[in-house]
Amino acid sequence: MTDCVHSRVDDIARAIERVAPLRWQESYDNAGIQVGDCEAMVTGVLLCTDVTMAVIDEAIARGYNMVVSHHPLIFHGLKKLAGRNRVERMVAHAIKHDIALYCAHTNMDNAPAGVSHHMAHKLGLTDVEVLEAHDDAGELVGSGVIGSVTPMPVMHLLRQVKETFEVEALRYSGDTTGMVTRVALCGGAGSFLIDCARQAGAQVYITGDVKYHDFQLADEGIVIADIGHYESEHFTVELFAEIIGRDCPDVRVDLAREERNPVKYLI
Repeated sequence: MTDCVHSRVDDIARAIERVAPLRWQESYDNAGIQVGDCEAMVTGVLLCTDVTMAVIDEAIARGYNMVVSHHPLIFHGLKKLAGRNRVERMVAHAIKHDIALYCAHTNMDNAPAGVSHHMAHKLGLTDVEVLEAHDDAGELVGSGVIGSVTPMPVMHLLRQVKETFEVEALRYSGDTTGMVTRVALCGGAGSFLIDCARQAGAQVYITGDVKYHDFQLADEGIVIADIGHYESEHFTVELFAEIIGRDCPDVRVDLAREERNPVKYLI
């Protein structure tokens, strides 16, 4: 624990990276400080899943000069800042108003105390283990988790998942007439772990962004539940708030009020 009496942007970054080091991010990712002066003193941190213009404007209005997000705003290289697309416009807007942008994406997904583990905690899973793990200096890190639940009907679990993660429309496939004791899950787009979850003994696998043909893998004895990408990761902001509050208690931290799920449902 570091007691930051006067926290800088870099202090916030270091606090998060003690939990989710940047070396744990996937090769395609772009986590870390994306915009801003690392030495700037932090006036406040706004937390969100995705950086939007509305979130940046909210930070400005509140007098906060740092936004911490789960998803990176800058995913691909920027050659110009000419306002030709939404990313260029938001980056320029943040720079103009001295707003630092930081994200912890797949490094937080892969962390032992990261996104999927937080999902498991919210569902009350026990005996939680990493689903697809590799050893990093004696620590098991990787994608997804699997754990145990008190035996219950599958549909009871799905209703619990829908309520816990505030899911408007839960898509699923597979035989839901049985009982479930082992549950696997992965925040974000986790279709790539369906077979791994089945081999690990999960009767239900929960994730987001499942494609039509992936749902057909439920024929191999596992229920597949798609709760939505945003819904599975939105509560990552709770992790950020906990980390910053613990390591940099002098900093004002708030959840973005202007953040919205970009996906709408007609039910």
